[in-house]
Amino acid sequence: MADLPIAAVIRLAKKNGAERVGHDAAEILVTRAEEFLGELVKEATKLANHAGRKTLKEEDIEMAAEKFA
Repeated sequence: MADLPIAAVIRLAKKNGAERVGHDAAEILVTRAEEFLGELVKEATKLANHAGRKTLKEEDIEMAAEKFA
């Protein structure tokens, strides 16, 4: 079961230009978003660990996001 609520993902899709989002499309959006967030957090965690921290900071997330841009 997905952790992200489908309704929130549909709102994001509509906010970014989608007029309508089918349920099957919303489900795959949730799946892909969770996969992306998982990879982003893994990379940010590596950066935090390298800096000797356990806590993720904004800078870790921003640096990790650059890898996926």
